Amino acid sequence: MYKVKLLNNIKSKELERLSGTKYEVSTELEAPDAIMVRSAKLHDEKFGEDLLCIARAGAGVNNIPLERCADEGIVVFNTPGANAQGVVELALCGLFLSTSNIIGGVEWVKTVADKGDEVAALVEKQKAQYVGPEIFGKTLGVIGLGAIGAKIANSAGALGMKVMGYDPYMSEEAAKGLLPGVTKVDDLGKIYQNADFISLNLPYMESTKHFINKDTIAKMKQGVRIINMARAELVCDDGILGALESGHVACYVTDFPNGRTAGAAGVVAIPHLGASTPESEDNCVAMACDEIIEYLENGNIINSANLPGANLPRSGAARLCVIYKGEADMADKLGAVISDLGGNVKETLNANKQNSHSYIIIDLDKAPANLEDAVKAVDGVIKIRVLP
Repeated sequence: MYKVKLLNNIKSKELERLSGTKYEVSTELEAPDAIMVRSAKLHDEKFGEDLLCIARAGAGVNNIPLERCADEGIVVFNTPGANAQGVVELALCGLFLSTSNIIGGVEWVKTVADKGDEVAALVEKQKAQYVGPEIFGKTLGVIGLGAIGAKIANSAGALGMKVMGYDPYMSEEAAKGLLPGVTKVDDLGKIYQNADFISLNLPYMESTKHFINKDTIAKMKQGVRIINMARAELVCDDGILGALESGHVACYVTDFPNGRTAGAAGVVAIPHLGASTPESEDNCVAMACDEIIEYLENGNIINSANLPGANLPRSGAARLCVIYKGEADMADKLGAVISDLGGNVKETLNANKQNSHSYIIIDLDKAPANLEDAVKAVDGVIKIRVLP
């Protein structure tokens, strides 16, 4: 029986995918085969030798030590796109909230609620303090056209906005999913120069830290409105607060408030609601369960953040799965070991990452005796499994 340990408060009907006689699922397990996690920080965690994989029920994996996990033969999964719709809807809400000061106006109305018959007249007198422009016909720049960014771009186009999208890593196939009204540009400068609104949909990594800062803001249109539903660290606090104070940025909507931005003028601070819909949470758990099942039972790797993907249909009576590093001829070495033990290779899938960790699946006609010990002795091998 496989043991799957849950971290954080993960409660979803989709956990039933791990029910039955094959899986034990609990928050209190020793020596688990798999871990499912949301936001718990694992960088200081010591993992047991039995741990085979970690599934992050969400897209970001900055709470997991990816390289160390790979070195220990632990596959890390994430669930890209599973929470996309919730984030898309909140980003569209952010567009509207960034125009008129809707929240400020609603709060002001509460202050005159006890004025009785005077309320209507007071509202007419005060409303000019909260009005703002329409989004129709305005230009939205979408930076990052992944599962979320592409949907935001298409939705904004359907609302009558002119949409420019930037993503140097977008495949031609993915680009075909953009609606005709979305213009893909290869120069960020075009977005900075033309966009009335900018939506950030980038992954956070060292190269994207403070992607929006004093210098990039200086290239933007006066009065630009910025919506950040991706990661707090993409935006430099000093840069955005200074631009709000000067009026260069008219509004900053973020799903990641902190001590500096939470109460700042011009900031609409949302309490990290983007991926918190019941549907998003269920979708993430469902995808994480499926990834765990496919890896534990079949050795296939889907949506890994630290190892190459590998998906091979079963074709033998046994399956050898090996995580390794630094050996270009690993398939030949393992083939020789198997042959020496009297086994026969039926099919092989070797998923390589240059100068990094790699993964190989070999289907066999049978599992020879002493196969695990023989494979462990091969240079570069990190972790092996033999599946029936």
